[in-house]
Amino acid sequence: MEISTILILLAIGIFAGIASGFVGIGGGLIIVPALIYFLDLDQHTAQGTSLALMLPPIGILAAINYHSEQSIEWWYSGVIAITFIIGAWLGSKWALRISPTFVRLIFSAFLFYAAISLAWTSLRELFPVFSSSNEA
Repeated sequence: MEISTILILLAIGIFAGIASGFVGIGGGLIIVPALIYFLDLDQHTAQGTSLALMLPPIGILAAINYHSEQSIEWWYSGVIAITFIIGAWLGSKWALRISPTFVRLIFSAFLFYAAISLAWTSLRELFPVFSSSNEA
């Protein structure tokens, strides 16, 4: 595995952990799009990898299904899981130091951005008219 991949995985884990501790969101909201955009995983593999890193608390049965289809990057899941723990601790510390109203505003802004980005990507894939003329 290349050092750049490891650094991306560490960054995803810490950012997802901070966001989880900061605003209580699930890691999949950050981890799945990050694995797709930064490491070029397909949707199923990104989802399976995200579930695998959250295996202990939640996704064991779903992860088994993804594993049976070879749609999990176990190494990626492990690296992100470690940094996710650290990030969650940091995020919770930061969130508890500022107004809940401001935390809610940050949370809603992130959700809005994620929704618009994912919708736009899907529209461009479904309807080529939304793609720029520079794309192949």
